[in-house]
Amino acid sequence: MYQGRRVLVTVAACCALAAGGGPALAAAGGGAGGASGGPTPDPAGSAGRVVDVDEGRGIRLECRGSGSPTVVLVSGTGGAADEWTTVADPARPTIAPKPGAGAVLPAVASFTRVCAYDRPGTTRFDGGPASSTPVAQPTTAAAGVRDLRAALAAGGERPPYVLVGASWGAMIAELFARTDFSRVAGLVTVDGASPYLRDTLTAAQWSDWMKKIAATDTGKGAEVPDYETSVAQIRRAPALPRPLPAVVLTSDRPWDLGVGNSGSTWPAWLAAQDRLARELRARHVTETGSGHGIAVERPRLVVDAVREVVERARDGG
Repeated sequence: MYQGRRVLVTVAACCALAAGGGPALAAAGGGAGGASGGPTPDPAGSAGRVVDVDEGRGIRLECRGSGSPTVVLVSGTGGAADEWTTVADPARPTIAPKPGAGAVLPAVASFTRVCAYDRPGTTRFDGGPASSTPVAQPTTAAAGVRDLRAALAAGGERPPYVLVGASWGAMIAELFARTDFSRVAGLVTVDGASPYLRDTLTAAQWSDWMKKIAATDTGKGAEVPDYETSVAQIRRAPALPRPLPAVVLTSDRPWDLGVGNSGSTWPAWLAAQDRLARELRARHVTETGSGHGIAVERPRLVVDAVREVVERARDGG
């Protein structure tokens, strides 16, 4: 099982190692640039474009395919859009993922419109900074929702949307759905974080996790989630007025946040996943054959879940 630099920071902000997994690569965030910098030019050959959002900032948006609803892919902490265009080779688990037609974004583009984007402060798989303008950190789920709305509007991408959130991205996707329900057609979470972690982790584990994440803030613009504030934002938001087509994908290869000395966080992670699935009334896929990075390790599972939700949305839910 590949356990790369970006797969790990998606939930633990550089602090987690999956039990029995391969080596982690260097932590994300080096070279993200200062909070006052402008957008970085897109890599050569990129299919994405930088769209203008508020206050002269740019956010890189990459969209392919056609059809409705539009699938919107929301990466985990530190993850740029290429999190959805790369795939690990199961036959060579220690080799870094590479772009491939079987990755989530190109596969979903075969049956509907799909977009991914670089949040400010994220990093590409090649180690380079994402093309979006960096902002001051830490950031919140509400800030993520505002940026995503602005990027989709600036890019001319019309609703309804099926939101696919990995790890931290699941919190952004949930808050988007709660606060803009009329434009959301479905949800898929990919080993997603949720407010329930505040309840299922012990007080000591939660405190240690927050301290570890805060310690990753280098002041150079690399993405650092403010979970405490984001949990409060989601809990204050309106509940979904009715269930949406939804699938929750959960890792089944144990991994740990690796914080403090208060025991494994794996049981708490699974308990939070169960509660999220019940809240969304989602089909819960627990046999994934994957660690935390399901989108990279088992992209076909993600594609199948997205197809299911898209088809249900087209059929009226």
